[in-house]
Amino acid sequence: MPDAGYLTIGKVVKRLQSQYPDLSISKVRYLEDEGLLTPSRTPSGYRLYSQSDIRRLETILYLQKSRFMPLQVIKDQLEGKGGESLSSAIVASLSDPEQDDDEVTSRLHPIDRMPELLSVSVTFVRQLSEAGIIVLKTSPQGRYLVDGHDFPLIRTCSELQHFGIAPKNLRQYVTSANRESALFEQALVVFARKAGGVEMEQTAETRGQFANALQQMLILTSRVHDTLLKRQIKKAFSNMDE
Repeated sequence: MPDAGYLTIGKVVKRLQSQYPDLSISKVRYLEDEGLLTPSRTPSGYRLYSQSDIRRLETILYLQKSRFMPLQVIKDQLEGKGGESLSSAIVASLSDPEQDDDEVTSRLHPIDRMPELLSVSVTFVRQLSEAGIIVLKTSPQGRYLVDGHDFPLIRTCSELQHFGIAPKNLRQYVTSANRESALFEQALVVFARKAGGVEMEQTAETRGQFANALQQMLILTSRVHDTLLKRQIKKAFSNMDE
């Protein structure tokens, strides 16, 4: 018999809609039809979602929204299919989606093509490099090259300029990412040991659990970050009114 921790489909949608506004009951049902969710059922047929089901749903929505991953790929990742090593699965789950054919076929681009490709200045891209946001490569001829995988990040940073946030203001995020990376590494090593070792020779089930753990950490830490940031902003504006 499900305990009090179980939620109906309506309550699950209401709980997650602030983070995923497009979420609807029909979408959750569709994910179940596709085999990504398996909620419990009451004797009368009503769906009940455990906390584990809700975390799995959050992972699916995160991968769709932030990583643009197809449902079949998400399903394979969660179930640990594909036969890749554990480390490969983690890297794949963190890889940014390819944006267009040019970025896919040509990984490195001359920096002087950035105005044409991304509508940003060469100076702006250099500033991102100086701030540590991206890392420029160097060709044998000494030309600076931009990794196509950094294009989405460059576009995002460019949009922030509209709010007066320049590349130099983003250095704190580099420092924060480095610190969080160290925290994640420690946590994942502990998780791997509990799962049976850190040699990456795991079962398909363990690989799926490991990748799922990483995505859950990303979701939860992002939630903590957003909540704390909103609290500080609210506090700052409240002080202005005093």
